[in-house]
Amino acid sequence: MTKNKKPDMPDIASTQQAQHNATLDWVGMSRIALPLTICDQDRGNYAAKTFIETYVDIFNPQVKGIHMSRLYLLLAEFTKDKVLSIDTLKTLLQEKLSSHEGISRQSCLHIEFDYLINQPALKSEYSGWKDYPILIKAQLNGDRLDIELGIKVPYSSTCPCSAALSRQLMQQEFLKDFADKSTIDKAMVEQWLRSEQGSVATPHSQRSYANVWVKLTDTASAFPMSQLINILEGALKTAVQTAVKREDEQEFARLNGANQMFCEDAARRVKSVLSQQEAYKDFWVRVEHIESLHAHDAVAVATKGVVGGYSPLLHR
Repeated sequence: MTKNKKPDMPDIASTQQAQHNATLDWVGMSRIALPLTICDQDRGNYAAKTFIETYVDIFNPQVKGIHMSRLYLLLAEFTKDKVLSIDTLKTLLQEKLSSHEGISRQSCLHIEFDYLINQPALKSEYSGWKDYPILIKAQLNGDRLDIELGIKVPYSSTCPCSAALSRQLMQQEFLKDFADKSTIDKAMVEQWLRSEQGSVATPHSQRSYANVWVKLTDTASAFPMSQLINILEGALKTAVQTAVKREDEQEFARLNGANQMFCEDAARRVKSVLSQQEAYKDFWVRVEHIESLHAHDAVAVATKGVVGGYSPLLHR
């Protein structure tokens, strides 16, 4: 053997036929850990630690398997010096198909990561980092490119029913405490409201989540991650906070009182604001209120209602 010459090695995937002739919808790899720079439409490039799934189909029933190493190496090479945009994503999907000519006609990628944003406090000068779980799904079939963006946004929800019941108890306590008073001046009422009697009952609130999927239009050039976060938090009004001082906590309490929501209310808020966005062809929404009263959770699901679009499934 010539020095440094690689020995011939068997390639079973290329030389051996499948034991059962059949096409396969998808074959590939999941949980590939790679650093990736992603272009956010409003904030520019974001360096993310991602977990990637990469797949192609097998349309030729006689082919035994795909070339997984080719898919991995294409991804690894891409992450070295390229930024993920809509155009570069499409090119990568095309390269995957080129590497499987005669085997595959469709290619897809799933990219999962946490998007960290430094969010300002409500009133004070402080700020803190919040993480938003994000998943990008892309599928190329011929010249058709479909891209979906999924995101999970946490917020707080105060129960309107519990708030009404709490107010009733406060009213009853007020009447009891002042039953022997023929007249009540402003100072007495103010003092009572600031005392523990003024908080004889408080409504229950819970950590809640808006799980949202949107389909991007064909004119998109970057990923509207921070834009979608701002739209959702702007609609819900009660985004969870990070660094807070007393003035921030008080403002958070005010916002919760001004935006009491059942899960139905939250889902309708999100559906209404997303319906006004021309950048999204379709959307799917699932809001979850992680109940503090019940041992179970409250859930509402909504879609845009596009013909041939998202089905009103409970989970995606």
